[in-house]
Amino acid sequence: MKMWSGRFREPLDSQFEQWQRSIVFDWQLLPQEVAASKAHAHAIAAAGILTPEEVGRITAALDEIAATYSGARAAEVRDHATAEDIHHFVELALSERVGDLGLKLHTGRSRNEQIATDLRLYIRDAIHSLRGELVAWAEALLAKAKASGTTAMPSYTHLQRAEPVLVAHWLQVYFEMTLRDLSRLADCSARLNVCPLGSGAVAGATLTLDRSIASKELGMTAPTANSMDATSDRDFVLEYLQALTVAALHVSRFAEEITLYATAEFGFVELPEAFSTGSSAMPQKKNPDLTELARAKVGRINGAAQAVTLLVKGLPLAYNKDLQETQEPVFAATQTALGLFALLAPFTQALKFNETRMKLACENGYLNAMAAATYLVYKGVPFRKAHEKIGNAVRYALEKGCELNSLSLAELRKFGAEFEEDFFAAITLEATLDCHNVTGGTARVQVAAALDAAEARLAAAKLGV
Repeated sequence: MKMWSGRFREPLDSQFEQWQRSIVFDWQLLPQEVAASKAHAHAIAAAGILTPEEVGRITAALDEIAATYSGARAAEVRDHATAEDIHHFVELALSERVGDLGLKLHTGRSRNEQIATDLRLYIRDAIHSLRGELVAWAEALLAKAKASGTTAMPSYTHLQRAEPVLVAHWLQVYFEMTLRDLSRLADCSARLNVCPLGSGAVAGATLTLDRSIASKELGMTAPTANSMDATSDRDFVLEYLQALTVAALHVSRFAEEITLYATAEFGFVELPEAFSTGSSAMPQKKNPDLTELARAKVGRINGAAQAVTLLVKGLPLAYNKDLQETQEPVFAATQTALGLFALLAPFTQALKFNETRMKLACENGYLNAMAAATYLVYKGVPFRKAHEKIGNAVRYALEKGCELNSLSLAELRKFGAEFEEDFFAAITLEATLDCHNVTGGTARVQVAAALDAAEARLAAAKLGV
């Protein structure tokens, strides 16, 4: 029997009935539906609808349902012959175990509030798991940065070599991105953690329920403030998918750089064989499959965010069946993100940097030109004039086919009388790094301090994981 069939005389069109069922995907909400149902049982017991003995029977049966279908038998939920959705399935399974008592559980609630609650619980659980994977990646980035010591690499602007930086400084960029992702997901989790139970179909429950009971049972901070908002709000879904999109974009940027740096043209990184594949045609190939797929996965996640955005655009209050379509994007994006994020830490740990190749790249191409201009600034030359003098010296060196530090002092003085013997010490690789001695700079002392501070910041970000 349908949960709503009393008003209807005609059966549903069989094709429509199968098409509109959500059990084929919302079966994934079984743990959340059981938790929410137990919380509701306690709330209606406090209102005198259930006795303590009945609550005990219902909650025990609900626990049995969750345990029965938690593993290989989960497919039985998805493939159930008659259940419309996860709410219907649990009601049917409960009634099989406790008889008509199971039908009492729906007193004072609507499926509109049930799905709003279940989705919040699912996303809250997903955020907890995803943050755990991102913390593991942040730890791997930090460990790799510390292990890299004072190894230098070129940095790039416009994909042209710019200035040398420490490898640790480069890795910390992705650490910083990950900390922001952890923060965004934590904010999302905190904002969604209010309880719709007791909101009814649209106007609030018709029983005088103490809504704080269900809220506390579920570890939520408070009941939702408005019944119409509670059942129609999907802001938390959008916020979650958008936060996942940003995190996946960060992974994609990392993946793109690793893909580039692993090419023969760069040669900065050795791809781990455990995360690479070969070519079926070319025996010599080692392909960056992990990083290429990581770049692609953001499309799936952002696609989910775009789907929900367009779905809720212009949707009138309050609950509409359209909102059923918000579930599949959430499930798909969550599984995609979990699979992707879980690989980041072991992949990062397995990366090997070609220190010799990177050092050579740092010492060619005039990456010390900014340090050279700074040298002149300390000699009292205005920066704009210092920039021009070094630019002229670079052009001269280009024509001569050498680096700045290969020019003689006499040649340098063609561009300014301020050049002295100490110029050459000021443009070594180490000096070029260390001239960026400001908070957030790549000077060796600054990077060492930043790595120490990063540990404390990560420890703070891990709270709640």
